[in-house]
Amino acid sequence: MPLSHFLEYLKYEKKCSAHTFKAYQADLSAFSAFILSEYEQEEIATVHYPQIRTWIIRLVEKGISNRSINRKISSLKAYYNFLQKTKQLEISPLAKHTSLKTSKEVQVPFSEKEVEQVLENFESNTFEGLRDRLIIELFYSTGIRRRELIEIKLQNLDLPANLLKVKGKRNKERYVPLLESVKETLKKYLQDRKAVENAISEDYLFLTLKGVKMNETFVYRLINNYFRGVSSKVKKSPHILRHSFATHLLNQGADLNAVKELLGHSSLAATQIYTHSSMAELSKVYKNAHPRSKKK
Repeated sequence: MPLSHFLEYLKYEKKCSAHTFKAYQADLSAFSAFILSEYEQEEIATVHYPQIRTWIIRLVEKGISNRSINRKISSLKAYYNFLQKTKQLEISPLAKHTSLKTSKEVQVPFSEKEVEQVLENFESNTFEGLRDRLIIELFYSTGIRRRELIEIKLQNLDLPANLLKVKGKRNKERYVPLLESVKETLKKYLQDRKAVENAISEDYLFLTLKGVKMNETFVYRLINNYFRGVSSKVKKSPHILRHSFATHLLNQGADLNAVKELLGHSSLAATQIYTHSSMAELSKVYKNAHPRSKKK
């Protein structure tokens, strides 16, 4: 079965984001090129595991990280699972494959002070300034993902109820609460937004100055630029703001299950990664407060 059928399945049935779709397409195209060059084989649906293992070795020799290699293999797994699902393949060549070992990546959240510094130094008297402030406030006060923010439409807002509807992974919808301060910024932005909207993108909440929908790179650079001046952390991205949202809530005693629902996680295990930073803060408070610690 041609790869094009699988890619159509990703786009129209799985409704993958443009970023995810491009990653799958690039990984599968790279593997196809390797199989053609190395084995003069045009169809990757009939490869055997030793051929995939040879590709993995070549990637390692090129200095590709284990994490990136695992992602590429994940793309292949998805393709072979699709072939099994559509009865085109009986057994996946990756059925017994074990992922390469990776070191755990530590996500360091922004401090409360760093977030406040960014918000305090805003010039919100322009459309772009007001929009950028609202984006940061939404990320930090709701914990939504970058893709979820970009896809927000005007009809997703319920200002009387202080709620925002977002569409998460696998098109799962959820409601997140809006703080009163965020709601006020949102109202001001909606007024300024009327001057730049156009017929093409007017359904989407966030627009560029040209009146078109923002993309993921635009939002990443926006967050990176604003936090570059106040934070020395290696990663300064929308995901770190999401991480900060969860960590700061847990530091203040929020229930883990409640944070899970706000983040749109399908399992508690996905939310528990944020407890590591919270435990570090708790340990710090404990050491400073315990009588025996003070005596030392």
